[in-house]
Amino acid sequence: METGVGAMFSFQTAGEIRFGRGVAGEAASRAMGFGRRVLLVHGATAARAEWLAEALRDAGAEVAGFACGREPDVALIEAGVAAARNHGAQVVVSLGGGAVIDAGKAIAALVPATRSMLDHLEVVGQGAPLEADPLPFIALPTTAGTGAEVTKNAVIGVPEAGRKVSLRDARMLADLALVDPGLTDGLPKAVTLASGLDAVTQVIEPYVSSKANRLTDALCRAVIAPGLRALRYLVDEGEDKAARDELAWCSLSGGLALANAGLGAVHGLAGPIGGVSPAPHGAVCGRLLPFVLEENARRAEGVTAARLGEVRGWIAEALGGDPDEAPATLEAWALAAGLPGLQAMGLTPAQFGAVAEAAVGSSSMKGNPVELDVECLVQILQRAG
Repeated sequence: METGVGAMFSFQTAGEIRFGRGVAGEAASRAMGFGRRVLLVHGATAARAEWLAEALRDAGAEVAGFACGREPDVALIEAGVAAARNHGAQVVVSLGGGAVIDAGKAIAALVPATRSMLDHLEVVGQGAPLEADPLPFIALPTTAGTGAEVTKNAVIGVPEAGRKVSLRDARMLADLALVDPGLTDGLPKAVTLASGLDAVTQVIEPYVSSKANRLTDALCRAVIAPGLRALRYLVDEGEDKAARDELAWCSLSGGLALANAGLGAVHGLAGPIGGVSPAPHGAVCGRLLPFVLEENARRAEGVTAARLGEVRGWIAEALGGDPDEAPATLEAWALAAGLPGLQAMGLTPAQFGAVAEAAVGSSSMKGNPVELDVECLVQILQRAG
């Protein structure tokens, strides 16, 4: 892990990021700068996006809506691409959580494509680069979790392969990310907990990643404790705008960091789990995180051990207790807040071996700071079950 002053690194992100309460109000006028024909990708309930559809129409746009009511899979993305082409879309706008943003990102990438989607998918396909630039893409996240608004991949389910894999290309980075914490106000507790644990995981894993650099370190170091503290307040105490702002910043920081430093074993396992069970991604990450932290610490030495010690300290700062017991404290807090085990989310013990085998070869696992073999990963799944 070379992160000193002289270490070489690169950093990629969205064309422009606007953060703060009220920036969502700029979406319609900014979209018109890319084209009049807009595909608006939203969640299952179109009414929740009507304010933006109306603003776009008032600005002179011709708007077609496309619903993403589940985590995207091949069939949903193919339907979205067809809808965009039929509309003659010139720009894609996503308003929603990570699934909606990933769907819009993939649709924007594939509308100009001439080859099949599978040619471009990792693991199950050829992983071929896009042969044409994507349509312009604008992202407005409504949860504080995935950081998908500033990442260069879209996670897509391939049911026949029992996997979730990425469509990835640096040109898939959003042209504009409008991160308005006000869009997350009032989210249900369960959504706040699951998405917030994903956000916290995504600033912890890049910090201890074997691919960390000075810029991702700066992003992660500053938000691990404040982000977890904000999540704890929202879950334990109730609605609070300052806490929503802090958690939205944590999520954005995580997206920036993971896009440039990678992730680790939590996400290495979460991808295959999502391919074989209905378990929500953020909840899976939150459940796995304490056990992965403990296993990494058992095997870590030198700088990696020191970084994992810092992480334990930040968790203790946010939740209280002894830093040496921080993973157990995190697990107990999440359990008390209502986070279920993996089996309660739909993963069966019979699937543990196949999930671990798939995780070893995942792209996320490449960033884990220590090597974890299949047997070790199965043990993590058993403990998190």
